[in-house]
Amino acid sequence: MAISNPFGNLFGKSPIKPIQEHMAVAHQTAEQLPGFFQAANKGDWTAAAEIQQRISELENHADELKKEIRLHLPKSLFLPVPRSDLLELLSMQDKIANRAKDIAGIMLGREMAIPKAIETDMTAFVDATLATTAQALKAINELDELLETGFSGRELQLVEKLIEELDRLEHQTDQLQINIRAELFKVEKELPPVDVMFIYRVIEWVGDVADRAQKVGSRLQMLLAR
Repeated sequence: MAISNPFGNLFGKSPIKPIQEHMAVAHQTAEQLPGFFQAANKGDWTAAAEIQQRISELENHADELKKEIRLHLPKSLFLPVPRSDLLELLSMQDKIANRAKDIAGIMLGREMAIPKAIETDMTAFVDATLATTAQALKAINELDELLETGFSGRELQLVEKLIEELDRLEHQTDQLQINIRAELFKVEKELPPVDVMFIYRVIEWVGDVADRAQKVGSRLQMLLAR
């Protein structure tokens, strides 16, 4: 899928649209992780490298969008939210793409496969993490409607429910992470110690993606409370 370059008309429609576009790219970056893990677990490092390149391209695109938003977001907005809050929301979103790039980079660099003992659980963990970024995107995509309704009425209730679901999904990833760590602990003595160290790091970073998606929801919730 080709990466669009929306800078020419992005800000002509709405100051919120660039924030939503950036979150979409952050989610697309995380969306590559299941395929990457699948290729890594098969030992198909050619396919893994192709996916890692795609992740890198998307993360770079997110960085470009972030820079453009920071440069062009009007300093005086007739909005019920401060400009600084929108930029903080942008920063939270950007960290999702950054962490996805970190995960693919370290695994490809070391040609790391997930141990068979935790492979199934890890697949579920990555899928659950992706569900959190998708939910965060769904919530952010309601931001323009929220502004139009003055943060009230049914739209406010809808977004509050979306954020509640995001919190639930992130909590689910926390539980999955605890389970995976416990399963890895059972077999870690059978694995090279350095590999174990990096596997724990990858587990932590996958959890970070979900945590950062939840923080996007938390930042949005703070906007609702103003």
